[in-house]
This record gives sequence, C-alpha cells and structure tokens, in this order.
Amino acid sequence: MPVNADRLPEAAAPPPGLVVVGHYDEPPGYGISRPGGAESWLFLWTTGGRGRVRRGRAEVVAGTGDLVVLAPGAPHQYAVAPGAAGWRFWWVHCQARPAWAPWLRPYDGDGLYAVTPTPAAVHGRVEAAFGRMLADARWTGTEPPPAAAPRHDRVAVAHGTAARELALSSLEEVVLLTAATARPPAVRPGIDERVRRAEALIAADPAAPHTVRSLAARVSLSPSRFAHLFAEQSGRSPMRALREARLRHAARLLEGSDLSVERVAAASGFASPFHFNRVFRDRYGVPPGVYRARGSMVGE
Repeated sequence: MPVNADRLPEAAAPPPGLVVVGHYDEPPGYGISRPGGAESWLFLWTTGGRGRVRRGRAEVVAGTGDLVVLAPGAPHQYAVAPGAAGWRFWWVHCQARPAWAPWLRPYDGDGLYAVTPTPAAVHGRVEAAFGRMLADARWTGTEPPPAAAPRHDRVAVAHGTAARELALSSLEEVVLLTAATARPPAVRPGIDERVRRAEALIAADPAAPHTVRSLAARVSLSPSRFAHLFAEQSGRSPMRALREARLRHAARLLEGSDLSVERVAAASGFASPFHFNRVFRDRYGVPPGVYRARGSMVGE
C-alpha cells in the first residue's frame, strides 16, 4: 500500500526523511505494535476519547489535549484505551528538530515523552496547526499554499522541501504551545526562595558575566552564605550550575543557528574557545562541531 493512502499499513512507519501527518478516529479494538520501534519520531495529539501508549513498562493514557511523543527506535504500542468509546488523534512521523529537545518533558527518560495536560484555551490553535500541516504537506511550491486540506484527506506526505519545512514549522508551534502551557512541574519542597531566584537569574541569561558575588548581591546574601546555601540545596555550586546552563545554551545555538563554534562559545559566556571545546566534550561526549553535524536530539 502506498504511504500516502488513506491509512498506513498497521505496523508500518515511514522512513525518517519524510514528514507524514494524519488524523484518525478509531473504534475500540484499534491498535498498533512496533516491537522494533520506528525510524522516525512519532507525535500523537488526542482530540477526543482516550488512547493508551506503552513503551516498555511505562504507560500513558492520553486524553483530549495530551501530546505524547515517541523517539526513534523505542519499541512501543498504542491503542484505544480499555473502556473508551474510541480515540480521535492526530499523528505525525518526522525527523524532529534538535531544538525541540528541551521542550519535551521526559515521562520515563527512555524514548517516551508526555507533554500533558494542556489547557483547553490552546486546543483550538494546536488543532489549527495540525490542519495546516495536513494542507501544507501536499504543497508543491509552484502555486500558492492551500488554505485548507481537502475534506477527504486523512493522511498526507510532505515530499518537497518547502512542504516539509512548512509542516515542521507548524509542528514546532504545536510542541512549543503544549510545552509552554502544560502544567508546570511541582516546585521542589524546602528550596529557599533565594536559591530559586538565583537559578532563575542564571536560566534567564546564562551568558551574562555572573559571579558568586554578583548573584549573592541580587538575592541579598553575602557571597559565602549564598555559595553555601546554593550548594546545600541544589547539590552543586553556583558556578557549576552556571556552566551547565551555558552548555545547554550553547547546544541550542549549535542546533538552531549557523554561528561558528567560536561565536557560539562567546555567545554562551565562554571566554576561551579551547575551554569551551573541552567542557562541551565532557558534557555531551563529542566536540561542538560533531554535535552540530549529527543534528540529533541529545538528552539533557
């Protein structure tokens, strides 16, 4: 069966170079099993009913407004959840953009991500983004982009470069919207407000010339008291936390820009490119240039 038919073969998944988007409304009994996983990333967004997604021992029951993501090579199963009247959902197979990594909140840390739940206020915009993906996937680039997909369209494959980039841009909007509006993680109990403020200052601008003294001044503590409190409550020194934040920032720049490695180092707060190369290799296992060339999502 061709990949752009009304339905993909039950256990089939497209190769990673394609962007394939579809919308299904399935009755009880529907299910997919991929013991070897898929070559591409799989995004599942539920619009009605309930679906059950399994990866090893981890399981997610997805309801309306839940985004579940499966990484390439992760053996998985998904089906209409037991007791549900059905499951309506959008799905996308694609090569995920590396910059999406920090937006996906790991559910089990081993290839299954559940960004959930998102408020009803953003469901319409997310749904519209998926609709644009379905329409744009068929765009050839030789005529104006379609305003909407034909009513009968349930599955579309983005073959052309322009169509793929448009589809991925819409999917990026979905990932960002769901990650930004999902229920935030619980605040760690017992963490001093001044430590949280210092962590927020580092996260907001990791490239700034922060020092123990400057951070301590911002939270109204002496440098020695601040350094002791921060290490006691976070398990790392302020300068180690700053270095880790700078490395994450550098990784995002390598993934999402064409800046040279030297400029990435400077833009991330590293004064020495040599030092940057060394600590980046220590953190990610490869030099910055190799990390960029691989273009793969490296775990946080």
